[in-house]
Amino acid sequence: MNIAGTIDRPLTHDPQKQAPMKPSAPSEPAGSATEDVTTTGANDSRQNRTREMQLIPEAMARAHMQERLHEVERERQAVRLVTARRMQRRAERASRRARRALAMAVMQ
Repeated sequence: MNIAGTIDRPLTHDPQKQAPMKPSAPSEPAGSATEDVTTTGANDSRQNRTREMQLIPEAMARAHMQERLHEVERERQAVRLVTARRMQRRAERASRRARRALAMAVMQ
């Protein structure tokens, strides 16, 4: 007794071994749906999405490292600015002391 499978319980789950579907309406040509919707395009997009999904952590890590490098560079500039201002104040104090010493020498 050879019983054909149904949609809910196919005879086999392998799509290669299943019987091809017959057109349901006589007005539609036999292969009309296969040209519009291709499985290779779906597989390619799924594969690209998977590749993109796998590359997301790498891109995020690269962006994070770039942000950290910019942050470190800003901190270095801030430290250099603070050091430059400190040195400028020290130079101004030394200049005032030298002027005062010169004035004292001239006065005597």
